[in-house]
Amino acid sequence: MEAFFFSIGVIIAGGTLPLMLHRHFTLMKTVGVLSISAGCLIGLTNSLFQLFRPETDAVSFKYLHAFSLSFVIDGLSAFFLVPVFFVSFLAALYSFHYLNTPEKSFRTAASYLFFSLLIASMTLVVTAANIITFMLFWEIMSLSSFFLVVYDYHKIETRKAGYLYFVFSHAGAMLILSAFGLMYGFSGSFGFDGAAILPEWVKIVVFVLAFAGFGSKAGVFPFHVWLPHAHPAAPSHISAVMSGVMIKIGIYGILRMYVALNYHAPLFGEILVIAGMISGILGVVYALAQQDIKRMLAYSSIENMGIILIGLGIGMIGMSSGNPLMAVLGFAGSLLHVLNHSIFKSLLFMGAGIVIKKTGTHSIDALGGLMKKMRITGMTFLIGSLAISGLPPLNGFVGEFFIYLGGFKGVGLDKLSFVLSLMAIISLAVIGGLALACFTKVVGVVFQGEPRSESAVKADEKEPMMLIPMVVLAALCPIIGVFPKAVFLMAIRGVSALNLGYGRIPFSPFLEMTENISQAAAVFLLIVFCMLALRFFLYRQKTITRTGTWGCGFTRPTVKMQYTGSSYARSITDFFKPVTALNEDHPAVQGVFPAKTYYSSHARDIAERYMESVFVHPVLFFFDKLRWIQQGDIHPYIGYILLAIVILLFFV
Repeated sequence: MEAFFFSIGVIIAGGTLPLMLHRHFTLMKTVGVLSISAGCLIGLTNSLFQLFRPETDAVSFKYLHAFSLSFVIDGLSAFFLVPVFFVSFLAALYSFHYLNTPEKSFRTAASYLFFSLLIASMTLVVTAANIITFMLFWEIMSLSSFFLVVYDYHKIETRKAGYLYFVFSHAGAMLILSAFGLMYGFSGSFGFDGAAILPEWVKIVVFVLAFAGFGSKAGVFPFHVWLPHAHPAAPSHISAVMSGVMIKIGIYGILRMYVALNYHAPLFGEILVIAGMISGILGVVYALAQQDIKRMLAYSSIENMGIILIGLGIGMIGMSSGNPLMAVLGFAGSLLHVLNHSIFKSLLFMGAGIVIKKTGTHSIDALGGLMKKMRITGMTFLIGSLAISGLPPLNGFVGEFFIYLGGFKGVGLDKLSFVLSLMAIISLAVIGGLALACFTKVVGVVFQGEPRSESAVKADEKEPMMLIPMVVLAALCPIIGVFPKAVFLMAIRGVSALNLGYGRIPFSPFLEMTENISQAAAVFLLIVFCMLALRFFLYRQKTITRTGTWGCGFTRPTVKMQYTGSSYARSITDFFKPVTALNEDHPAVQGVFPAKTYYSSHARDIAERYMESVFVHPVLFFFDKLRWIQQGDIHPYIGYILLAIVILLFFV
């Protein structure tokens, strides 16, 4: 594991050196980007090597002369390390031109420090081999990402998003710590291997607590409330890492706990499938209702976490029912979607970042016509949108198709497993259709049509370090979609670490089926492109005149005649009205010649709404009644401390 720790050292150096060079802005960014990128490339190369090795690497260090920090790289750890290093590498390159404000030199240097800590902590979490190691670096991951979220701390909404993220991160950490505490209490061991000897009822409680804690980090409904606030507030390259990689660490935690417990109860799969269906459908419905482009992408991440959970749930149901093919297809499809989502979601956040940076607005309805001025951004964003909608021949189709196949294998089961498998298949179809509608809206309103504001007219794309990562990610979408064998073998290597207890599974026919569908779609697209090229070739010497067509009575069109994102999605969001309460603000039109008016709408998240009324307001009311305790006099405070010590002496 020498190469692994060396890569982390190089990454940390890339975060530390900019603090010393913050007075030299360009040099500081260059050193930070080069060092972090180099460390990520070293780590990525080592992770790919470790992924296909039959052996596992392990190492342990003494910590505080009492505990040991233990690390191990098996197939599952190596699989999750690949997107962590790869996406972080591209995000570091993207940041060079994105963080381009010399007046914020020290703040930028500090962001590189926390960025390096976030990358290092994520890699150390997925390689942690005991409870102490896991929780130590889990907290570092949460704290470093918090400081990255509040980069623009002078904005009230950014501070609010940061505080909300901080609360949910530590509430989730307390649930995880409770699960680990139960494990230690019954096994007396800090190692994960001690979980296998727990009583069955304790295993169920541990898994439920861990699922809630890790689900909070993964953005699973209803623990997702922080996510739509934090991702829009963070810089776009950080949003790409948080959405593309960091929330997957929550998925890793769920999988690692499932492996450690070694208890294949059908309840585990049922919980994950139900949570996945709810998260997937509500996530994409809320995404469709958003008018902030980054907030929309954040809700879309909740949707994709739902798809991943459905895959994991199908795999666990396959394990509990003795159906190895269903288990492998579910787990492999889920891991494939983990990797694919890290690619196209990072691409979409980077595309949104350059749009926001060039136009100065997050509002979808204030944009339009950007494809004319930002062709590379528009085309790469279009590719990412098609990929996230699960359409062949792009990579989003591959993972979802394997989850579909796993679900169809579960239709032959009986009772609840049959019902859940059927519902999972229907839910995936609904999610795919809604996702296509959502990203049709975004691409159509933001990049097509006519500009709706002056900032959209003046937009351009001149920073190559922001475009190169997007082109790389966009190129991977069709490559993986048409030739999925390599990434599928990576997923199978990750699944092998789950100790399914079965021999070789004949998955080749399913891989060939997936390749055939993707390649057929690729041939169709190639024919379309050839026809467009032929048309261009035949018309290149001809004079083409342009004139106005019949205007149907509208001879003076304006940009206000275009669909807005809100109007495009209104019919769908109305269908889901019970869970998407729409707050509208517009005065009634009055008089024969009404004055200028306005209209605004905002879709409320049902979980956020009820969490405020059921938890937040009562807690604030309770603590408001306790303000008398805070008197500003040190003598009562000393008395409180002594009283606490006396009470504790009764229990210790």
